[in-house]
Amino acid sequence: MTAFFHPQALVESSAIGSGTRVWAFAHILPGAQIGKDCNICDGVFVENDVRVGDRVTVKVGVQLWDGLTLEDDVFIGPNATFTNDKHPRSKQYPDSFLTTIVRKGASIGANATILPGITIGAGAMVGAGSVVTRDVPPGAIVVGNPARIKGYVNTPSIVSDRDAEEAPTSSTNLLDPSKADDVRFGKLTRAIDLRGSLVAGEVGKHIPFQPQRFFAVHDVPSEEVRGAHAHRKCEQFLVCLSGSVHAIVDDGKKREEYVLDSPDLGLYMPAMTWGTQYKYSPNATLLVLASLPYDNDDYIRNYDDFLAESAQKQTTKES
Repeated sequence: MTAFFHPQALVESSAIGSGTRVWAFAHILPGAQIGKDCNICDGVFVENDVRVGDRVTVKVGVQLWDGLTLEDDVFIGPNATFTNDKHPRSKQYPDSFLTTIVRKGASIGANATILPGITIGAGAMVGAGSVVTRDVPPGAIVVGNPARIKGYVNTPSIVSDRDAEEAPTSSTNLLDPSKADDVRFGKLTRAIDLRGSLVAGEVGKHIPFQPQRFFAVHDVPSEEVRGAHAHRKCEQFLVCLSGSVHAIVDDGKKREEYVLDSPDLGLYMPAMTWGTQYKYSPNATLLVLASLPYDNDDYIRNYDDFLAESAQKQTTKES
């Protein structure tokens, strides 16, 4: 199938994939590259240093400026605005324009504004009219000006039953299993009397490793996101001692969100789990126990690298 160009479209590039449709009054400059089965709607302008993947939809009135990459299956809503220069001046040009990347499967709503040098993570969703001033994590839903994370796509939120006297235990005497591989979430031991409240956790029963390090996260502005990485070998156990925190766990195939809003709730994250924490309440203090001392080489900070290593690990396990 060849590409379709409307008679009133101006297509100067020869790098247009088969099945792509370019509609009236769109203008595509010679250096642009556009993949297969894309839909470039009326009035779209595409500069030279632009790369568009396969099956991308760009709705009416969008301009794609130099330095922009749209990966496969991206949706760009009507009149969404991209930028590539943080300090624009008339007739003054930077040596090179900042690079903006919209990863595979992400969607950007109508009239959203994307500042330059930003990466929109795979599968993320930017709400209509939002102003995005920083990177958006994979799968995140962001809205507002400036855009803040309000949730995650296709991620069930799990809240423990506060009224339950005792959480069910598995055969290994740990916390309740999650849908994500080997992640566990549930209640710790709690005692309350007139003198106050006490929460306790035991190594082996609640914490399936011998901790070698701990750290506490506190005084986090509510709009900030912590974590957003995985560990190759280190296991972690999370407890919110005060306030509340939302924790995302992702094993590369399944993603879940846990609400840590009581000190008797624990979340076990095995190695090779992508973890993100957000929605910190003003008084939140998150305690993290780790199975290994700090090692920078143990961190995976890029989500695409995490997916690749997770797939390799799964292939090795199955073989």
